[in-house]
Amino acid sequence: MKISGFSMVKNAEKLYYPIRPAIESVLPLVDEFVIALGDGDEDDHTREIIEKINSDKIRIIDTVWDLEKFPRGTENAHQTDIAKEHCSGDWLIYLQADEVIHEKYLPVIEQACHRYLQDEEVEGMLLKYVHFWGDYYHYQDAHSWYKKEIRIIRNHPDIHSWESAQSFRKIPGFDYVNYRQQQGTYKLQVVELDAYVYHYGWVRPPHLMKNKTKALATIHKGQKKVEEMDLKRQFTFDYGPLNMLKEFKGTHPKVMRNWIAKFDWHEHLQYSGEPNPNRKKHKHETVKNRVFTWMKHNIPGMKEAGDFKNYILLKR
Repeated sequence: MKISGFSMVKNAEKLYYPIRPAIESVLPLVDEFVIALGDGDEDDHTREIIEKINSDKIRIIDTVWDLEKFPRGTENAHQTDIAKEHCSGDWLIYLQADEVIHEKYLPVIEQACHRYLQDEEVEGMLLKYVHFWGDYYHYQDAHSWYKKEIRIIRNHPDIHSWESAQSFRKIPGFDYVNYRQQQGTYKLQVVELDAYVYHYGWVRPPHLMKNKTKALATIHKGQKKVEEMDLKRQFTFDYGPLNMLKEFKGTHPKVMRNWIAKFDWHEHLQYSGEPNPNRKKHKHETVKNRVFTWMKHNIPGMKEAGDFKNYILLKR
């Protein structure tokens, strides 16, 4: 059995993506790690960051991004597919540039890959999520945040990254362009593992969080729209009061130690009080999502009510 890891990235340093810890977190598990490295800005040092890992398991595929051909976030899926197509493993484990797996979950994943290797009905595996927010000690548990996602797939030519690369679907005869198509796509049959992805995409100094949200908006809305939004100061970032979130009491992956040691924006965070009424509410702060969150935490049988499930869960 062979396991491949894969991802895609560009401008990792300037957008504060922990790409090195992400890759290092699964290197002990995989036989190879394929990374689609996009054509970043002139001051992009992502290649050097990856090469400093100094592992012969890592293979870099140079790519060019085309936001006109792949609009509304689909360039993310396209880049993910490029990396996937270069993988040779039986199972492929996908991590985005801000996702890290704790070393304690690697044996769980490896055992599952062995267990289901000959079970062709299992097309993928679900991993659970911890979404950190603001700092490394608080996380999101609101209705609007996905709790599970497909991060391990069988190496099948009909399985493709889907929409903006959050998940995967089976798309026979795919044209490698319309990543948001619904017709002719099929949800993967998956098993759920008792293993977590630690998502650090919302832990950045506020000024770099602003840069990241602008970059994501450009991918999804286009450069012209982003310029209009920037003139209206729509990218000013405020995490809000962190005391309203769940407190993380576990340990972080060992590969994150040096990254977490850089945390120096305490004074720019709000640890008590009420949200700033003059800013736009975050999705998890809206009345609708707060009501849904309360219901899911307090009403039996409502735990997964309203969740988007891009998979068919198998009983094993």
